[in-house]
Amino acid sequence: MSDASIRPRHPRPRSLPLVAPLRLGRPSDTWFKPALSVVAASAVPQLTLLALDRLDLVIYTMAGSLCALYGHGLPYARRARTLAGVVLAMTAGLGAALVTASLTHSTAVLVAVGALLAAVQKAGCDATRIGPPGHVILTFVSSAALFAPQRPGQVPAHLALTLAAGAVAWLVCVGPALIRREGPERRAVARALAAAADRVADPGPRTHRAAAAAVHAAWQCLLSSGRPTPVRRSLERLVAHAEAAVTPSDAAPEAEADRLRGLAALTRGRGPVPVPPPPGPQEAYGTEHTELYGIDAERAALRDPGRRRAARRALLRSLGPGSPLLPVAVRTLIGCALAGYLCAALGVGRPYWAIVTAASLYQANVTLTWNRTLQRTLGNLLGVLVFAAVLPLSRTAPLALVLCCLFFGFAAEALITRNYWLGSVAVTPMALLVLEFGAPHPAGELIGDRVLDTVLGALAGFLAAALVTNRRAAGRVERALEATAKARTEAERAAGRPPAERARARRALTASLVELREAADTAAGEWWQRALPEQEVLAAEQAGHRTLTATAQRPGPVARAPETRRGTTVPAPSIGAE
Repeated sequence: MSDASIRPRHPRPRSLPLVAPLRLGRPSDTWFKPALSVVAASAVPQLTLLALDRLDLVIYTMAGSLCALYGHGLPYARRARTLAGVVLAMTAGLGAALVTASLTHSTAVLVAVGALLAAVQKAGCDATRIGPPGHVILTFVSSAALFAPQRPGQVPAHLALTLAAGAVAWLVCVGPALIRREGPERRAVARALAAAADRVADPGPRTHRAAAAAVHAAWQCLLSSGRPTPVRRSLERLVAHAEAAVTPSDAAPEAEADRLRGLAALTRGRGPVPVPPPPGPQEAYGTEHTELYGIDAERAALRDPGRRRAARRALLRSLGPGSPLLPVAVRTLIGCALAGYLCAALGVGRPYWAIVTAASLYQANVTLTWNRTLQRTLGNLLGVLVFAAVLPLSRTAPLALVLCCLFFGFAAEALITRNYWLGSVAVTPMALLVLEFGAPHPAGELIGDRVLDTVLGALAGFLAAALVTNRRAAGRVERALEATAKARTEAERAAGRPPAERARARRALTASLVELREAADTAAGEWWQRALPEQEVLAAEQAGHRTLTATAQRPGPVARAPETRRGTTVPAPSIGAE
């Protein structure tokens, strides 16, 4: 395709959908993990406070307990570090809010601090790519604490409660490593195999991109999983098998797809990991301890102090003046401040829910922000009705209040993967019931303030998203195009090199294609920006996937290879054992 045929066009604001954002999807395959984790992490401190007759302190322990919602897709080694960082970030945000609340009662100052904290939390979560639930939980806790009565001498004890509950949440989320050490890696690899099966059964750009993204996620999971084990070695072979399986072959598509789905089922299960043969003779890679796919060299590079310093510098640059994340943070700051001041002007004494509503809307672009606006508004309004129905039950006894909060915490995580609005139906009554731990409030006042906060927060939040432009989204696409071209050249040059080098080059190309698609999708949903090189993106993706196909080396059929798990040799079953 010649350059003359590539004519980027200026994106126009798309018509905003009304029905599609509200459709229910399939639940996540691990929805029960965060749901059970947050219940376990919340039950311990809440029942302890119930026994001590100090349920008025639940707001501080809940801040630590909610950290159990993070990191469930990460391998345990990385999850432990990530959760520790989340607990510290939660404590820091809560500390700033409590100190501010203890020093001033000015609504104007409290709203300004709440908006600033929301913007910082949004930028930090986006830069670190922490994943769901992102900054929303951090903002919910810090904004609520801003409007809670506080004295300076109480702050250290309250933060200690948060840290203690955060430690319980850390143990709840990391503890399963003692039972199933490679569980997250197995699930990530199973998703890669299932995506490869979908690609084989239904070839097309959508399934190819999905398979590339799933394979890339599986490699990243294995890279951050810690030291190699026999099970992880087998999982590496399976990811390479999934990556190669999407290339054309002589096998019937239906049979190949069924075989990959069988591998995915065995990998996700609790039995031995199936081991496909390596893509060449073992002698070609050196001794039996030599890496098969170049992943050990990447692990060593990740542990290198120089690499870590470079990663920290890249993280700081992602938050700098030229960052595409900065406009989203500015949207958050303006939208949260506008929502808070509007509610305060209308007489809402504690307009923190308006701040939280506005902060929860901001997604990667304006179109996704509109979708979240619809979902959040509908879910909150329905949730208020649920709260009105359950409030009499929760006031029958303190234990009933605790059990209601635990139930809605579980329901929120169980439903939110179907659609955000459905989860919000459970989140709203839980957030309102938390206020009951301090002292009962008039039901009409709670419901009226929450409805007003929701509507004004949604309106102000989306208005800020529409008016604050993000022209840097197109620049991210251009940088991704350059990175993809460079990675494709390196992959082509590595075609005649040893398999480990070729595998590393192909992984780098896959990562660049995933980033390119993400950047293009983000820019496509933005308004008021310069022209997008849509044809260049399409051409780069096609060329990149052709290079991946040309440099792939298909392994043979799955064999009954032995597998060692924790020092025990176990025969890996064939697909027929399913």
